[in-house]
Amino acid sequence: MDDAGQTGVATRPGPEGSGQVGGGPQRTIVFLLIPNFSMIGFANAIEPLRIANRIVGREVYRWRLVSTDGAAVAASNAVACSVAGSVAAERRRLISAERPTMIFACSGVFVEDCQDKALFSYLREAYQRGIAVGGICTGAWILARAGLLSGRRCAIHWENLAGFAETFPRVEAFAELFEVDHNLHTCAGGTASLDMMLALIRDDLGEEVVNRVCEQALTDRVRAAHDRQRLPLRARLGVQHAKVVRAIEIMEANLADPLSLAEIADHVGLSRRQVERLFEREMGRSPARYYLEIRLDRSRHLLRQSPMPIVEIAMACGFVSASHFAKCYRELYTRSPQQERAGRQTAMASVA
Repeated sequence: MDDAGQTGVATRPGPEGSGQVGGGPQRTIVFLLIPNFSMIGFANAIEPLRIANRIVGREVYRWRLVSTDGAAVAASNAVACSVAGSVAAERRRLISAERPTMIFACSGVFVEDCQDKALFSYLREAYQRGIAVGGICTGAWILARAGLLSGRRCAIHWENLAGFAETFPRVEAFAELFEVDHNLHTCAGGTASLDMMLALIRDDLGEEVVNRVCEQALTDRVRAAHDRQRLPLRARLGVQHAKVVRAIEIMEANLADPLSLAEIADHVGLSRRQVERLFEREMGRSPARYYLEIRLDRSRHLLRQSPMPIVEIAMACGFVSASHFAKCYRELYTRSPQQERAGRQTAMASVA
């Protein structure tokens, strides 16, 4: 994890660095680990800080790991991380010389079930005291539960976007790599954590240092905040025809109120029959069938990631009734929406 444990940093010159390079402030960062947090998101956030310290040959960044109760926390890959303290202890530090400059909530799967009022209160107080607050991977969910994201922009992993948007309609959520809005830092997790921290290091220490961090991390560049998380639709689906790609984009933008095939055809400048022929050739199914599948895929994410009633999920995905939704869902996934939700609860119990 780190050469100096949960609270220290490694600053000894070594193969990665060669003494003093650059200036900049010292930051103390609290990584708040939520059960089932994403290890890849957390590691990609903390490692560039360690590398930056070695490159400049001094302690620009220090950090400590914290859990809600001070006990070790298991990531979603079942690897447990020991921590330096609890949220209660960190809250006392907010008015001391040990107060952090930044706090990142690191979470992952099942974040929707976090209802820790003491945690939310701590984050609100920290933010009100001028401390930057952030979320890694699904950490935006924690910040939104704390009431910090209303009317703000945030980034969250694309897989969690649908459930998040339905639960927090006043938050401007985007499937971008990272977002900074009014001292609130959020990222999509995975390698997006690396990009967010590289941007922070660049602001603190300059282009030369961040380029050297990139060299050590074997990444060729700092991706921009608004770069897409997923592959472009054309590459993701293996579709080459521009009209089919455009038709799918229109479908994905209109899931709650599905358009008719005639309307989609009009948008892409083709006849209904031409659209049908292209979909059969490029996608191996009719446009109506493909449209149904992406609506059901969204409903599956909502069933797994949100507490929304099933009838509301049906409406949000463009179905006229819960019974019609259940019929279509069972035909595609060979289980009912109720069984899908029950499977999520079983998975939660298995990691509890």
